[in-house]
Amino acid sequence: MSTSPSISDQLSGQQSVSPDAINKLRSHLLERVNRLNEIGVALSSMRNTDMLLETILMGAKALTHADAGTLYTVTDHETLKFQILRTDSLNIAQGGTTGVAIKLPELPLYRHGKPNLAMVAAYTAIKGQTVNIPDAYEADGFDFSGMRAFDKAMNYRSKSFLTVPLKNHESTLIGVLQLINSLDQESGEIKPFSPEDQQLAESLASQAAIALTNQRLIADLKELFESFIRTIATAIDDKSPYTGGHGNRVPILAEMLAKAAKESDLGDLKGFNPTEDEMYEIRIAAWMHDCGKVVTPEYVVDKATKLETIYDRIKTVTTRFEVLKRDAEIEYLNNKVAILSSPAAEQQAQLALIEQAFNERLAQLDSDKKFIIETNRGGESMSEASQDRIKQISRYRWRGPDGKEEPFLTENEVYNLCIPKGTLTPEERSIINHHVTATKKMLNTLPFPKNLKRVPEFAASHHETMNGKGYPDGLVREQMPIPARIMAIADVFEALTASDRPYKPAKSLSASLKILGFMKKDQHIDHELFDVFIRSKIYRTYAEQYLDPSQIDEVDESQIPGYVP
Repeated sequence: MSTSPSISDQLSGQQSVSPDAINKLRSHLLERVNRLNEIGVALSSMRNTDMLLETILMGAKALTHADAGTLYTVTDHETLKFQILRTDSLNIAQGGTTGVAIKLPELPLYRHGKPNLAMVAAYTAIKGQTVNIPDAYEADGFDFSGMRAFDKAMNYRSKSFLTVPLKNHESTLIGVLQLINSLDQESGEIKPFSPEDQQLAESLASQAAIALTNQRLIADLKELFESFIRTIATAIDDKSPYTGGHGNRVPILAEMLAKAAKESDLGDLKGFNPTEDEMYEIRIAAWMHDCGKVVTPEYVVDKATKLETIYDRIKTVTTRFEVLKRDAEIEYLNNKVAILSSPAAEQQAQLALIEQAFNERLAQLDSDKKFIIETNRGGESMSEASQDRIKQISRYRWRGPDGKEEPFLTENEVYNLCIPKGTLTPEERSIINHHVTATKKMLNTLPFPKNLKRVPEFAASHHETMNGKGYPDGLVREQMPIPARIMAIADVFEALTASDRPYKPAKSLSASLKILGFMKKDQHIDHELFDVFIRSKIYRTYAEQYLDPSQIDEVDESQIPGYVP
């Protein structure tokens, strides 16, 4: 091991050397320092970990003219993991961007609870000191048996070693840089790593540690941010058993469609070429698109039937039917007793009439009860005739617990049972729709970084339509960026194919595409993105992964409304 004098000491020690030689040395050092600065600048701008690690090692090799090198990172279980491995003369390149996995085992920092000081890289990691070995075959105190076996097998000579610790700003070890065989630039012979080499390597290691720490910090913050977003989306889904998974599936569809749109040259999509940052922005917006539902009351979100509030009032209504049937039976029996008191000649005909009327009354009440039970479930549409029948039934009279006669259905029950589509009243639908306004308001209060500035706009536009009849702002197609239009299709298709909605059974794939096609024709969704969605078979890819097999039927694209194959 050696310690190195400073570069200024080297220069001051050249007093007996000619001025030309000193100037040449200074020029050489300046060139290497400039190279070090260039590498430092490159490290500070890199975002890909593999490229960063590779640049650190390759930069160190270039600065010290090393033939080989290895970059290790420290693991949580106290080992050194091989990340990048290079040996130029043997044409060995593993790890990093090569795609070639390093199959060497991790180096333990401790064996049986004791520091593993026999291995150079482990020694440097544990001691936090640079180790500079002129000739490994003559060095004492380290175990180079593995190196000797490698040299013999590969006909190589591992001679000079320079092993440098990588420490972050808190002096915590995060990795080790090891360089092997410094080559003389004129003769090509192996030489020891000079004090100058060591200083440059240590300087690079310091910059590299900062770059790695910054990248890890950014990655950790990004993971925390994404985990927080996923937690919110999952919490909203968990808020209701009927929307479980919606917040997770919409981002999947949005990303599928965004990637397909990027490859398309159809109309407006010709210029749609989102960067990695912009794709990330779309993904985050998709995760956050329903965050406003956190303020939506559960009784509205969970309203599975028209009469549901705290409980499903259909039970109360069906009980009233039983009361009417009981009253009808009492009336029938009272009439029967009266008839049996009349002259015998008239009894048979009168009994037959009241029995027929009684049976007809029971049949009518059973039919009405069945009708109301079916109506209460909601559906895609309800005819005016059905609404009129509800109003007719409401006019029945019955006596409540207080003995007073009152209408069979209350005004609120009639209002809810006459909902033409789904299970929500206009007022409840307005409450549901408010979640978009809440989403927009919530997201606009967050200090998104520059690369995520449009998340609120994208997320809050998933219920806008191309014809300006959507909400919350009534935007038209030209006012909506492509990612916002993508969000709308992803949200609609997930809702159509979802099997967990309270007011409808799971739709088949072909039925969902048919509805989507009509929405395209009605200018509810973007026509170009709709075509890409079908043409790229996104619906099929999504269905095979996320739909129940019973929903996946044959799709004849020529029969999808608004689509031309």
